[in-house]
Amino acid sequence: MDFLNYAFMQRALLAAVLVGVTAPAVGIYLVQRRQALMGDGIGHVAMTGVGLGFLLTWSPVWMATAVSVLGAVLMELIRWYGRTRGDIALAMLFYGGMAGGVMFINLAPTGSNANLNSYLFGSLSTVSESDVTAICVLAAFVVLVTLGLRRHLFAVSQDEEFARVTGLPVRALNLLTAVTAAVTVTVAMRVVGLLLVSALMVVPVAAAQQLTRSFTATFAVAVAIGVTVTIGGTVTSYYQDVPPGATIVLLTIGAFIALTALAAPLARRRARAAAAAQPAGDPAECAIPATREAGDGIGV
Repeated sequence: MDFLNYAFMQRALLAAVLVGVTAPAVGIYLVQRRQALMGDGIGHVAMTGVGLGFLLTWSPVWMATAVSVLGAVLMELIRWYGRTRGDIALAMLFYGGMAGGVMFINLAPTGSNANLNSYLFGSLSTVSESDVTAICVLAAFVVLVTLGLRRHLFAVSQDEEFARVTGLPVRALNLLTAVTAAVTVTVAMRVVGLLLVSALMVVPVAAAQQLTRSFTATFAVAVAIGVTVTIGGTVTSYYQDVPPGATIVLLTIGAFIALTALAAPLARRRARAAAAAQPAGDPAECAIPATREAGDGIGV
């Protein structure tokens, strides 16, 4: 535990815990909405914000937040109104975000490709006190939204038409989900990196779904996985001198593989228990359908 004696590791671990909580908390709604790659697109756009931060000598984290929120809003507007040419507009937005980030950071007097790499792939030693403050504020916003409005966001993520009929403000909630995803990307970029953050938003949720059957259980297990892998990846990065973002993502994929292997015998055990509980004389057509797996529309 000697790494706790260093201030930069204390900041990195705090940031890692906040990322481990916020990324799966938002990712579970993106997975339900079939928008698993949305975080990747926002990460591309946030690169422009990082470059502008260096060019204008403002905080890259706050500038990236502003630009990524704007990009997320544009993505939602394109989804609503883009129709057949929406994919082309999204492609230009994503690639333009990457190009803008590279251009602005090279034009900045204090910018360099080394600065950009720390935001693209994460860096423990560059997490400053101001970064931690910004991450704490942004993470608090994400947690308040994802927990406080979980029933509304879940309803919209599952079935927009049904949510609209029940009187929910579907477009406003969709927009809020996109903005929350954008904020999460900027929370995670100092630890995981902009190019890898989408994996931390999606893979823990997919891993949790291998074992759980309800939204609440999936949410809790996904967050637990996220916190575990971010702390494990940060500590491993310190001792082994490997990139933190790549380490965290590889640990997350390893957790998914392990839980998938564990889920197969559990599913067979549940099937045998259900078959044993079924009265022998009941015809097959009278059998009660099996409960749907997590992520297939189960209730909160």
